[in-house]
Amino acid sequence: MENFIYYTPTEVLFGKDRENEIANEIIKFGYKKVLLHYGQNSVIKSGLLTRIKNILDTSGIKYVELGGVLPNPRLSLVNKGIRFCKENDVNFILAVGGGSVIDSAKAIGYGVTNDGDVRDFYDFKRKPKACLPIGCILTIAATGSEMSNSSVITNDKNNTKRGCNSNYCRLKFAILDPKLTMTLTQFETSCGCCDILMHTMERYFVNGETMEITDAIAEGLMRTVIKNSKTLVKTPLNYEARAEIMWCGSLSHNDLTGLGVSKTDWSTHKLEHELSAKYDVTHGAGLTALWSSWAKYVYKDCLPRFVKFAKNVFGIESNGGDEEVALKGIAAVIDFFKIMNMPVNLHELGLNLTNRDLIELAKNCSVSCNGSIGSAKTLNETDMLEIYKNANK
Repeated sequence: MENFIYYTPTEVLFGKDRENEIANEIIKFGYKKVLLHYGQNSVIKSGLLTRIKNILDTSGIKYVELGGVLPNPRLSLVNKGIRFCKENDVNFILAVGGGSVIDSAKAIGYGVTNDGDVRDFYDFKRKPKACLPIGCILTIAATGSEMSNSSVITNDKNNTKRGCNSNYCRLKFAILDPKLTMTLTQFETSCGCCDILMHTMERYFVNGETMEITDAIAEGLMRTVIKNSKTLVKTPLNYEARAEIMWCGSLSHNDLTGLGVSKTDWSTHKLEHELSAKYDVTHGAGLTALWSSWAKYVYKDCLPRFVKFAKNVFGIESNGGDEEVALKGIAAVIDFFKIMNMPVNLHELGLNLTNRDLIELAKNCSVSCNGSIGSAKTLNETDMLEIYKNANK
């Protein structure tokens, strides 16, 4: 196993109606002026935003509002938020929504507390040295941003999507009420479930040292996500299944399922970021559209892990040898994506790309990861192009 640091400072309030405790959390930490940051429609239509504002008003907590966060959150709104926070002396950000809102809040927090252009942190030119404190009320289980150190922002001027990782942005608290996810569409729920699964799979398919306990946690989490995701297809208002998925979302991306691993992979995420930056596709759907092409391209270079995954997550056994087991495991994931009504290639994602489009995607992906990415198999620009091509067949 490799040495590691495990740092998860976020306080989690989990369960029914925990959002009603929001004022206590803000007052406990002594924050004086809050930016209430949210998306476009769902938190307004559901009445959640009004309830939160009433709680803040009743408690005498001063706040200003900035809505309009889009999926694949935009740098232009981040810059607006930075100016807005400085003009109003904001010293705390409350994100009400999903991963896009939380990521936008993190970027705003960086921009308020660090000099210069916030883009620098996402273009890998320099690293943040501070961030405004942030809390959230989570409304969709997906990205795990509520307990991660990462933030991904789309620059809407040049259609690039880049991430910034720093412990400065870790949330002070996260309120997780599974009931709040019951207003999601089936597509939104499925995208979230698949994104959660992928966060652990990116940490699982690796070459190099791992830990027995980390593998066991990862495999258990993946089995739990798959089981409860299928339940939500049939009974979308099942509270217990939504609770399991919501907690899996946080654990899948707070580094727990990758501790002691020599090098995690993240190839599918990097490949997808170029898709969603250029074509504004939903992140979870972009991941499922690419994953099988990635898996079929790399599995021979990481065969023991693919075999272990097939056996321990899907219970696959075969007398035909390791390669057959691995391929059956890949097929089982594809079948799961189909059960979730998710795309498994670019055409099902609604894209019909030219060879020139694919070349551009591979070039951009190579630039974003300094030439190569991956642990299951190290991918260069030529490899990236082949995976895009296979997904486009």
